[in-house]
Amino acid sequence: MDSVIEVQRQTHEEIERLERAAATLLSQPLTTRRLQIKNEHKVSNVLDRIRDRASTLHTSYLDEDSTRHAETTSLSAPDFAEFYARLKKIREFHLKYPDQPADPFELELAGLMGEDEDLMDVGENEDSVALLFSGEESFGRYLDLYQSHSAYNNLKNLPRHISYVQYLDLLAKIKDDGALHADLAQDIKLSKDYENYVNALYNYLVSFTKRTQPLVDIDSQQREAEKRFEQLWNEGQITGWGDSPTNGAANGSEGVYCTACQKMYAKQTVYDAHLKSKKHIKAAAHQDVNKAAADTSSTPNANGHAPLPPHRYSKHYKAALTSHLIIDILNPLIPTITETKSNVERRFALTAREREMEAEEPDANAQGAAQPTAAAAPAEEEAEEEERIYNPLKLPLGWDGKPIPYWLYKLHGLGVEYRCEICSDAVYMGRKNFERHFQESRHAFGMRALGLPNTKHFHEITRIEDALALAEKLKQEGRQEIFQNETMEEMEDEEGNVYNKKTYEDLKKQGII
Repeated sequence: MDSVIEVQRQTHEEIERLERAAATLLSQPLTTRRLQIKNEHKVSNVLDRIRDRASTLHTSYLDEDSTRHAETTSLSAPDFAEFYARLKKIREFHLKYPDQPADPFELELAGLMGEDEDLMDVGENEDSVALLFSGEESFGRYLDLYQSHSAYNNLKNLPRHISYVQYLDLLAKIKDDGALHADLAQDIKLSKDYENYVNALYNYLVSFTKRTQPLVDIDSQQREAEKRFEQLWNEGQITGWGDSPTNGAANGSEGVYCTACQKMYAKQTVYDAHLKSKKHIKAAAHQDVNKAAADTSSTPNANGHAPLPPHRYSKHYKAALTSHLIIDILNPLIPTITETKSNVERRFALTAREREMEAEEPDANAQGAAQPTAAAAPAEEEAEEEERIYNPLKLPLGWDGKPIPYWLYKLHGLGVEYRCEICSDAVYMGRKNFERHFQESRHAFGMRALGLPNTKHFHEITRIEDALALAEKLKQEGRQEIFQNETMEEMEDEEGNVYNKKTYEDLKKQGII
């Protein structure tokens, strides 16, 4: 079992390194919207790791199972028995796992920072940001509300169907009206279809906001909005969601509305006939139970606490709450709705060929989509157009981030493959990379696994069989120095006398040095 104190120290170190990584990511200069969103998602992942480690550290310091206290007590003993026992375990662990990485957290940190993406092929590396958004959303610049628009037009008793542009205008009116679809009739807003519609719209808006603003705590904002709504609901300031007063009575030419079944009937005779149905009887009994619970909520219970207010028992509480949350989350998205409307109107004016070309290049921003007042929009569009580079030959990238010329690629022989069996059949492109890899850690690790030193004698040797044969030949020729590492390393004492490593350790054990 690992030391609790060491785990706590390591957790503190990891939190500090994650904080520095987040500061590094936030300080990077980014020009395009895609890079900004991608960078913010990286920072969000780093903050999630910090929160998880802080929670683990807090639980460890609580020491509910007294593990830390027991370890502290054992380490504070007057003898060093516990210390040597732990030292022995450490040595046994490293002898058993000699290839264990010295700093495994560095690999995790490199993955969070995205440093390993440079080693991957540009064509094979999927853009993580592109997978978050649909083609219509264009990396979070526009909203994709086609499904919500279709669900809105499919509501029953809707006066008329509206176009997608009109639907966007209807959502943009929330800032002036202060309510969602304030012009809809009450029987439509109290229907089950409308509740499903607002739930789907709310889920999409929350998802879109989290994808475009990963560093904003949307959940806490929604909880605050829910508390404000509950206060207004209990005070009776939320109107239009109560039981209809037309229960069992004609409402002019609009028919009769049944509050138990949440349904509108065209005639009084149809309404009277449905009163004897099993569905109505069951719904009426459920409504009576809710009203009885609401009546008892005005008096305290046995513990002296008042139960939930009677308004919470309304069948339309959830729909009203969702509509209020949509208003709260939709207000900051009014500029995005305006840009979405401009983009839709622009696409209406395109020909079929232009739409096909735009679909083939989803990363390139179409000209004229941005607002005329945005001065930095043209430069941002040009930067995003140049971001995805056409590289069918998979040529390496140069210092400017663009593929190197093909003649330079052939001059350096980067198309020639060099395979090294000692490096687990790794392939190196080009003679220069192949010669450089003999001094890298991967080849040195392979040589250590074979029990051979990574010296100049084994340079250019890539096959395991050849390396073992050369080692045997050198041994027979009397060149034992490559197998005697301890005699190759020299040590110096305090007086300046130089010994080899074996002699130095023997004299030190005897106490002479």
